[in-house]
Amino acid sequence: MAREFQRGHKAKISDLTAGTDLYVGVQIAAPGLTFDISCFGLDANEQLSDDRYFIFFNQPKSPEESIQLLGAQSGDTESFRVTLDRIPAAIQKLSFTATLDGAGQMSQIGPGYIRIVAGGEEVVRYSFTGSEFTTERAVMLGDFYLKDVWRFAAVGQGFDGGLEALLKNFGGEVAEEEAPPAPAAAPGFAPPAQAAAPPAFGAPPAPAAPQAPQPAPSFGAPSAPTPPPAPQQPVHTAPTIAAPLAPQASAAPQVPSPYGQPQQPQQPQFGQVPGQAAPPAAPFGQQAPPYGQPAPAPYGQQPPGSMPPGAPQGVPQGVPATGAGLQAALQPYKETATGQRWTPQNQQLMRVDLTMGGAGVLARQGSMVMYQGKVDFGYKSAGFVGRAVGNATGQEMQLMRCTGRGQVFLAEEGSHLHPIELQGDGICVSAESVLAFDESLQYEVRRVEGHGIPGGALFTMLFQGTGTVVVKTHGTPVVLPVTPTTFADCNAVVAWSAASQVIVSSQVRLRRNAYPGHSGETVNLQFRGAPGNFIVVQPYEV
Repeated sequence: MAREFQRGHKAKISDLTAGTDLYVGVQIAAPGLTFDISCFGLDANEQLSDDRYFIFFNQPKSPEESIQLLGAQSGDTESFRVTLDRIPAAIQKLSFTATLDGAGQMSQIGPGYIRIVAGGEEVVRYSFTGSEFTTERAVMLGDFYLKDVWRFAAVGQGFDGGLEALLKNFGGEVAEEEAPPAPAAAPGFAPPAQAAAPPAFGAPPAPAAPQAPQPAPSFGAPSAPTPPPAPQQPVHTAPTIAAPLAPQASAAPQVPSPYGQPQQPQQPQFGQVPGQAAPPAAPFGQQAPPYGQPAPAPYGQQPPGSMPPGAPQGVPQGVPATGAGLQAALQPYKETATGQRWTPQNQQLMRVDLTMGGAGVLARQGSMVMYQGKVDFGYKSAGFVGRAVGNATGQEMQLMRCTGRGQVFLAEEGSHLHPIELQGDGICVSAESVLAFDESLQYEVRRVEGHGIPGGALFTMLFQGTGTVVVKTHGTPVVLPVTPTTFADCNAVVAWSAASQVIVSSQVRLRRNAYPGHSGETVNLQFRGAPGNFIVVQPYEV
C-alpha cells in the first residue's frame, strides 16, 4: 500500500522499496493551461553544473540513460524512469518540477500528485491542490537526494517567475534561439501515437478517468531495444535551452556554498600559478602593482570584474552604487532557498519554513531575528525541562511555539548552528546547546549528576522520532567515536549518541583552574558504548 506524504515529509528510498529501477509519475492539470514537467540533475551545491542532466521535452534522457522522460501514461501527465544505481556520483539530487507554458497561475490547478512506483506497485504518493499556491508559475514537486543513501522528499515549493526563476535558482539561464528549427520529422522522443508500441517497462494506456489510480509500470523486463515513448508534446518554435552559469574570472563575487557542503574550487588569480604570463601593465601615470595582483583601473573607472557582465563600464567614481552594481554587491548574501523545511543561510543563521511539514517549531525565546509571512508566536511552558535546566544554569529554558505559514530566521549570539535530521533514531544534546526543534519530535530531560559539575548536574535532552533538532556550538565541532578511554570536559560536550553510557569521573585532570566556588577538584565525563556510538565536542570551555 502506498504511503501518503505531506509537504516536507522525507524517507529513505530503501524504506519504501528495495528496488532501484523506479517509475516517477506526475499528474497536474488545469482547464486551458499547458504544463512543462522536467527533472533537474543537480550537483552537491544544488546547481545545474551539467546541462545534459536537465531532462525535458527537448532532451528526453541523460547520457547514460539513468534518467529518461517517458511521456503521458497510466493517468499521469508526465512520467520518468529513474535508475538510481546508474546515476553518476556528480549528481546528488534530482528535482522534479512543473512550470506553466503560457499565462496562468498554479492556484488554478486541480488535485494533482507525484508518485513513485517500484515493481508495478505504487510505494509513495504526495498529493497537492491549487489551494496550496497563489501566484506561482513554477513549482518543485519532489526531490530524490543523496544523503549517505538516496532519499525522497515531498517539496511543494513555488516560484512566481516561472521557468526562468526556476533555472536561476539552480544556477542555469534561459536562452532563445534566433531562428526556429526547420520543419522536419517529429523528434525521436515524440513519434505519432500510432507509430510505435509502448516500451517493455511502460504502462497500459490511460483509462477514461485520469484521476483514478491506475496500474503502475513494472520495470525489469528482459533487455531489448527500447522504442522511444510517445507523448504528444507541443512543438515549440523556439525551444528553451538551459545552460549552467559558469563563473568567469571577472564575474561578481561567488555565492558561498550552503553550510555543510563543499566549496567550489576557485580559479587562481593571475600570478598565483608559476608559468603564467606577466601581469598587464598599469595605466599611464600609475604605479605597477605587485606581481600576482591585478592592475589598477584607469582613473574614474571601476576595476575590471567589479561589474557583472553587461553592466556599463567607465562609471565615474563617487556615483552611488545602483542597479546591477548593487545587485552584484548583495548577491553573496541573498536568502538561500533549497525547498527544504530547515535551510542554513550561513553558519550562524537558520531558516525554517513553517509551510512545510505541518507541525510547529519550538525555539528558544529571543532567538527569532526575522520572519516572513503569517506566523504566530506563542509562549510554550517548558515544564520540567525549564525547571531542570534552570537548576543547572540559573536561567529557565523558556521556549516559544512558532506556527502558521511563513519563514522564521533563528540565531543566538553568533553561535554556529547545525540541523540534525532524525529518521526514527535518537540523540542526546546538552540543554544549553539546543536552539530549536520540530514539535513532532519526542523529547525528555536526562540528568547526569556529579560532584564538581557546575550546578551539581549536567542536563541533557533526549530527542527521538522523525524531525530536525538545531544544535548550536561555539566554533566548529568535532565528532569522535566512543572508545573505552573516551573522556571529555562537561562544558565542551555538545551531544552524543543515545545508546552511549555517561559516567562522571575525576581521575583525569583536564583543567588547571578549578571552577568558581569549587574546592579545586576537576571533573570530566567518561563515555562508554558499543562500536558505532559517538560524541560531539566543541572547541570551547566556560
